[in-house]
Amino acid sequence: MTETAPPRPTLEAVAARAGVSRATVSRVVNGGDGVREPLVERVRRAVEELGYVPNQAARSLVTKRHDAVAVVIAEPEARVFADPFFALQLRGISKELTAHDNQLVLLLTEGRDDHARVARYLAGGHVDGALVFSLHLDDPLPGLIQGAGVPTVFGGRPGWSDGTRDVVYVDSDNRGGAREAVRHLAGLGRTRIAHVTGPLDQTSAADRLEGYRDVMGDADPRLVVESDFTPGGGERAMRELLDRCPDVDAVFAANDLTAAGVLRVLRERGRRVPEDVAVAGFDDMLPVAEQSDPPLTTVRQDIEEMGRIMTRLLLRGLDRRTGHTAPGDEPAPPSGVVLPTTLVRRASA
Repeated sequence: MTETAPPRPTLEAVAARAGVSRATVSRVVNGGDGVREPLVERVRRAVEELGYVPNQAARSLVTKRHDAVAVVIAEPEARVFADPFFALQLRGISKELTAHDNQLVLLLTEGRDDHARVARYLAGGHVDGALVFSLHLDDPLPGLIQGAGVPTVFGGRPGWSDGTRDVVYVDSDNRGGAREAVRHLAGLGRTRIAHVTGPLDQTSAADRLEGYRDVMGDADPRLVVESDFTPGGGERAMRELLDRCPDVDAVFAANDLTAAGVLRVLRERGRRVPEDVAVAGFDDMLPVAEQSDPPLTTVRQDIEEMGRIMTRLLLRGLDRRTGHTAPGDEPAPPSGVVLPTTLVRRASA
């Protein structure tokens, strides 16, 4: 004999248990105002005792919110799931959304054809806002998202800011961190310090290159090789660098994955690290930096905290937009937040 599931508790059942009207229960469970605190507590206790689950569609009509946030990563799926950076940032975002009872909707862009699809989804009213990162300078997504009218916080300093858009972003001190790494290498007595960059159509890579140049000034331009933030890119760049500048005695890699590729090629070529060539990276992603051979000196940025702060800024902005914050209770979010970086010294330099 098949057992029939018990009926789901209704608003009326909660109202009867709490001894209040159905309208009072609706205001409490859907986030409305104007209910005295003792009644709020009675309703919440009845909701818990009965296991009542609010209807999301009805709740959205009251709160004007879907309690869902899109996370848009402007990279192909293979890159996103191979790079620990994205996992750390997503963990910070997910923790913060969970703490505020919001859902995460992940959107990836495999190519330009996906941009219109993402913009249509955002414009369709499925989510309250968007968190967008890993943009490239010629990326049309910011303009498409602006056209969709979706509140947005960007991960990384936007290089396309032209003063015509309100931009809220969270970034790390990429330029300052790079300066500290290169100064450390110079302090070790290294004079032929190379830089393996990230993709220079991303502001993080461009800023790290500027930090390198702040210290190295008019260094031999052959000591700078562009790469792509991947281990394979680091390998290719290091082989090119050793072929044209065999006297290199230090390398600042634009991120830890690039540094892992650099270390691999140095071992292949019989160069000792750090005796012959000192190596420093950027990110301090522990599975990469600590398990490198030798362990990697690198610039630490708090990637998970970046995700958390992006989420907080978006949710605060949404509260202000939908009237869930009393005037004056919350200051307007800053246009940009730049988090500090620190140099972590290990055996590679």
